Amino acid sequence: MKYSLIILFFFISSISFGQLPNGFIYANDMISDLEVDLRYFGSNNFVGKPIDGYNNNCLILTEETVIALDKIQKELKKQNLGLKVYDGYRPQRAVNHFIIWARDLNDTINKSRFYPDVKKKDLFKEEYIATRSGHTKGSTVDLTLIDLKTKKELDMGSIYDFFGVQSWVDYQHISEAQIENRKLLQHIMLSHGFRNYPREWWHFTLRNQPFPNTYFDFPIE
Repeated sequence: MKYSLIILFFFISSISFGQLPNGFIYANDMISDLEVDLRYFGSNNFVGKPIDGYNNNCLILTEETVIALDKIQKELKKQNLGLKVYDGYRPQRAVNHFIIWARDLNDTINKSRFYPDVKKKDLFKEEYIATRSGHTKGSTVDLTLIDLKTKKELDMGSIYDFFGVQSWVDYQHISEAQIENRKLLQHIMLSHGFRNYPREWWHFTLRNQPFPNTYFDFPIE
C-alpha cells in the first residue's frame, strides 16, 4: 500500500508540473518528421469515441524506443518511406476504458468495420481485449509505413486494429503487394531491436524495454 501511494504521488506531481516521468520523452522532439495519428485521441477506433487518458495527439514513449525509431526513420528515408504511428504509450486508464466498453454488449457502433466476424462477448476470450497492455510500459508501438511524398499509407491488407485473422502477420489471402509491404515493415522493425506480435502486423515492442514490469497511468498531454 505504501508503494502504491508513492507511485500515485509521483503521477500527480508529474501531471501538475507538466513533466513526463524519467525515461519518457515526446517522440517528435527527436524525430520531427514522424507522422503521428493517435487513433484513441479521436473517434476513428473500434470504440468509436476518444479514450480516457488521450488528451492530445502527441506520441510519448521511452527514450530507448524513440532512439530506435529514429534509426528506422532515417533508414526508410533512403527509400522515400517513413513511419506513421497509431499508438505508443497507453495509460492504464485507457485499458480500463476498453474493459468497460467490452463488457457493454449493446455498444457495437463500429462492429461492422473493426470486428465483423467476432462476437463482442468473445473479445476477452479471443484476447482482443485484456486487463493489461504492453503499451502501458511505454516501449510498444503500433505503426505502419507511408510514402513520404504523398503521406499515403502503404496497403497492408487490413485496417489498423482489425480484430480477425486478416491482421495476422503471416496471413496469405491478400495481394502480393500487401504481403511485400508487411514483410518490409516486419524486416525493418525486427532488424532494429523490436519483436512483433504475430496476430497484429502493426504491433512492435522494444526487446530491451527499460520498464518491463511497470504499468504507467499518467495521461497523454
